Formats: sequence, C-alpha cells, structure tokens
Amino acid sequence: QVQLVESGGGLVQAGASLRLSCAASGTSEDTFSDYALGWFRQAPGKEREGVAWIARMSGRTDYADSVKGRFTISRDNAKDLVYLQMNSLRPEDTAVYYCAVSIAGFATLIEDDFDGWGQGTQVTVSS
Repeated sequence: QVQLVESGGGLVQAGASLRLSCAASGTSEDTFSDYALGWFRQAPGKEREGVAWIARMSGRTDYADSVKGRFTISRDNAKDLVYLQMNSLRPEDTAVYYCAVSIAGFATLIEDDFDGWGQGTQVTVSS
C-alpha cells in the first residue's frame, strides 16, 4: 500500500508563494511513475475539492479553474515526489491540502478516482 506524506504548508501573506511536497513510500521499483497523483484541498466548513492532478510519467495535467495560471503540479519519478507550486496566493486558498494517488495512472479532479491519501498539510493565507 502506498503511503503519502505532505510537507511545505505554512502561514503566508496574500501574493506570496509556497511549494508543497508529497513523498510516497511503499511503492515497488519503477511503479511510482505508473501512478497518477493529485492535490486536493479542504477549507473549513467546505467539502474537499480537487486542485490539480498529473498523469503517469509526467503526462497530462489538469487544474481547477480557481488555480489555473497560479498553481503548477509536477513530479520527480526518481525521488517518488510530487509537488504543488503555488504562486500569487489568495486568502481563499486557505485550506488543508492533501496529496492523493491513483493506481490506475489516470484520473480527474474527483475524489473517487484516487485510491490513497496523505494526512494533509495546512496552508493559511492572510490578507
């Protein structure tokens, strides 16, 4: 079973940048690159929503409209890492951010497409 651990969250001012990282473990050799990976977030009192995902082998990416042009998802298959670069942060980006894995290698921004989840990392953007 794949384990995911997020890091990089914190408290920043509006307009700042953060880079989240997600480390995967429990994968056999060469299989991390076969997985699709995603980032989701959940703000207080709201449902969890998809932010971005990247297909296997650093293929196709997709983003929620609210983050297009500001966030970039990427992966390092040699290190079993996935990143979320977040620029021009806004107070409405405040949430717990979760990393997710899809064994199938392809997904959308829907939770049901993903098989495993990290514990989350808090991002707080002050105005």
